[in-house]
Amino acid sequence: MDKPRFDKLLLAFQAAYERHFGQTIEERQANNPQECVVTTYEELLLFTLFNFRADLVYDLLGFVSGFDGSNAKRTEDLGVTILQSTLLELNHTPKREFKTPEEFKEYFKKHTTLIIDGTEQRRQRPANNLAQKEAYSGKKKLTP
Repeated sequence: MDKPRFDKLLLAFQAAYERHFGQTIEERQANNPQECVVTTYEELLLFTLFNFRADLVYDLLGFVSGFDGSNAKRTEDLGVTILQSTLLELNHTPKREFKTPEEFKEYFKKHTTLIIDGTEQRRQRPANNLAQKEAYSGKKKLTP
């Protein structure tokens, strides 16, 4: 991301933060008895974007950023929440739900890309024998 795009996103990110909390980052920090690890909107946005790019575990992310893993997790959660709100307001998020097939067709008259997450999710095995058969994936082992 280049500097002009970052600055444009930063302005929207700041506004989303202030709408979310009803106060500025400085006002929130003044009311916080603990020392804050991220003190500006720019640091919070950069930290959030860096984590998306680097995809580090929290302990390592905290080490790289100069604080512990639990603070890295809390800071990332905050940054992601505000960034999601920002992108929704800027209309830069994909549509995730369609109530009717007609709504789906109408949406894809204007958009050409469809991304489907086909990752298999583990689930609790049902106790009922009939339900077990319905839920069976055909796989016998977790590893090849």
